[in-house]
Amino acid sequence: MKSSTALRALFATAAVSFALVSPARAAAPVKTIESGHLTYGVAATFAPFEFTENGTLTGFDIDLINAVAKQMQLAPAPQNMQFSGLIPALQGGRIDIINSAMYITPARSGQVDFVPYMRLGDRIIVQASNPAKITGRDDSICGKNIAVTLGGIEETYARADVQRCVAAGKPAPNVMTLPTAQNSVLSLNQGRADAIYNSTPGTVKLLAEVPNTYLAVGPEFEQTTTIGFAVPKGSAGMAAALKDALAKVVADGTYKQLIDKWKLPQSVSIFNN
Repeated sequence: MKSSTALRALFATAAVSFALVSPARAAAPVKTIESGHLTYGVAATFAPFEFTENGTLTGFDIDLINAVAKQMQLAPAPQNMQFSGLIPALQGGRIDIINSAMYITPARSGQVDFVPYMRLGDRIIVQASNPAKITGRDDSICGKNIAVTLGGIEETYARADVQRCVAAGKPAPNVMTLPTAQNSVLSLNQGRADAIYNSTPGTVKLLAEVPNTYLAVGPEFEQTTTIGFAVPKGSAGMAAALKDALAKVVADGTYKQLIDKWKLPQSVSIFNN
């Protein structure tokens, strides 16, 4: 009887020991294109989310992915490219994810899967003197030159305004698609564009950096649009790993700290804490 009891105790001890030393069997590391690294695509032209400063990538998204990758026990490996090349790079297997403040739209959701992490609105920016007399995203836009980033959500908004103006019997705005957000700002500064569409946080940063140069007109629009990490279509493992790591970054307070660091309004958070 004693030997039987001792044997059961030995098996129980072994089972506990096995559970303690082998948790990795329950949650295997996510597969990446380069072992030990999380290779992400970014178009670093969208301050304050991703931009370069003294040759170094910086911004909210850069800090966020660094924290997320740490939770995944992976080293972040950025690949900087034009925004229009991000989805093709992901679909071509050259990057693991897209981390570039990518707005989640039905069209994009048909190409990639998303892990949302923030909501953003947009504003219309004009020169401080506002020579075109634009008052917001209204009929004053019709017939004007609007500069947007090629492939960005703002291009979608501008194309919708073309249809709206034409349907109302008014002249269509001329949508100028440019490679980067900086190119759009430059075109406005030079007078080639009458207005640009920009994210609300990006607008706040621009107006603070160059005061008395630009003006935000009209109310914020599309305030409930979300942005997220993009993963290849059907990549449930990567999406789950990102969600888990992101939840930990939110829970430990890092997410809120980054919102504060980059002076974003608390309304951008899609999490409750």
